[in-house]
Amino acid sequence: MEYFLQQMINGLTLGSIYGLIAIGYTMVYSILGMINFAHGTIYMLGAFISLIAYLAATTIGGAPVVVALMVALFATMAFTALWGWTMERVAYRPLRQAPRLAPLISAIGVSIVLQNFVAQAQGARVKPLPPVIQGGFTLMDGDGFSVNLSWMQIIVIVMTLALMAGFSWMIAHTRLGRAQRACEQDMKMASLLGIDIDRVVSTTFVIGAALAGVAGLMVTLYYGVIDFYIGFLAGIKAFTAAVLGGIGSLPGAMLGGLLIGLIEALWSAYFSIEYKDVATFGILIMVLVFRPTGLLGRPDVEKI
Repeated sequence: MEYFLQQMINGLTLGSIYGLIAIGYTMVYSILGMINFAHGTIYMLGAFISLIAYLAATTIGGAPVVVALMVALFATMAFTALWGWTMERVAYRPLRQAPRLAPLISAIGVSIVLQNFVAQAQGARVKPLPPVIQGGFTLMDGDGFSVNLSWMQIIVIVMTLALMAGFSWMIAHTRLGRAQRACEQDMKMASLLGIDIDRVVSTTFVIGAALAGVAGLMVTLYYGVIDFYIGFLAGIKAFTAAVLGGIGSLPGAMLGGLLIGLIEALWSAYFSIEYKDVATFGILIMVLVFRPTGLLGRPDVEKI
């Protein structure tokens, strides 16, 4: 039981990171009906920016750890948000009226360019970071095995839930949220009613990119090692989480991320770790066979 509880905690922490990235996927898809395959690379960019900002604040500025972490957080969100805005203006907006395959190819191209740019600028070797936030609680101790909940795991889970609740409230109760929901239903009619479509789409990309940057910061602090390739696999897993939970649903994206994190942690604990990705995608296939819209997704109704 102690071992099982520890793996549940590890899975919830990993799933929270997947869920944050998946929210960016589902926000863009709900408005444009397009999968932003460059989103995982933004997560990787956020990890590198957070590492650089934290080291600069501590070594050059001599700032305390708490101040350095705040500097890293704001720098990461600012740079990734700026990159999301630039990516939408340059790579996606000119192709908005093009066939759907065109922006998809553009997204893959942007991802490859950014990934190779980071590899050339920072080097292909992994970048380590010594543990910054240490300590935690021992929840259970028995049979020579302790169930530990670290401060870093608490921060990851609490921050993810807070961001999820905040953006759910924003979409349900703010002017921007109403505009996003209007664009999701009918972009042309929303434009005729006076909604600035370009502004709504750009803001959505900015918010999604900032969330991916926060996920990059948290994975840097949690694992303490990053490289230029972490965005590819994490992006695929987050996209899988969005599909599993129901693409277009923010609670579904978070639920899908948590489920994938739990599946990976429990499979790695009790079965062969080499097949954890096989188990994840196998369960996704089973869910989509019996529920094609995902766990919390709604079927699209086409009005004639």
